[in-house]
Amino acid sequence: MHPDIVAAHFADPAAAARYAEGPPRLVPGFADLHRMSGILLAEHAPENARVLVLGAGGGLELKSFATAQPGWSFDGVDPADAMLQLAARTLGPLASRARLHHGYIDDAPEGPFDAAACLLTLHFLDTGERRRTVSEIRRRLKPGAPFVAAHASFPQGEGRARWVSRYGAFAIASGIDPARAEGARAAVEAHLNTLSPEQDEAVLREAGFSDVSLFYAAFTWRGWVGYA
Repeated sequence: MHPDIVAAHFADPAAAARYAEGPPRLVPGFADLHRMSGILLAEHAPENARVLVLGAGGGLELKSFATAQPGWSFDGVDPADAMLQLAARTLGPLASRARLHHGYIDDAPEGPFDAAACLLTLHFLDTGERRRTVSEIRRRLKPGAPFVAAHASFPQGEGRARWVSRYGAFAIASGIDPARAEGARAAVEAHLNTLSPEQDEAVLREAGFSDVSLFYAAFTWRGWVGYA
């Protein structure tokens, strides 16, 4: 799926308004993923850390991080204006600690940042652009700074359809209308640029991140932490 297609979808104010309803019912342990990510960043980031969040539209991870760490400030980047507007509303009084930037990684400030996160975003990028994006995140980080990435990542090849079916089944079990769940499953099957967990981890290592380790695995989702 091309990132501009994704941006166009979320540019629809109605789609943006519905966004907060989706991830908790599609991503097992969604709130816990945010909490774990914040904990991992805080292990190495200072109390006054400046944090880069790529794919920050909606503001849910920004709000989680900002609530847990009152001394952190944020630069959030997203290609959809409607999603950035939603992020500002989601942050509410915390918004004064976040600068929101419209665009992609090339539109992010140069930093250097004390930490970075990219949650539920990289699967929208093809392999080449994913590698470039992760490398650009790495370039903007201070030496040793932590980076957390989590997105769709599951075995490919013959077993891929089975895992995508489980994605749909979880959505239905979480209360999503079966017809909508089937539409989401079909979209993942046809369009999402998923890699295997081994390939995704290799992307992080090739970008220069060290001590890359898996911290989250839930059906079709994986999350890693690594250090610049």
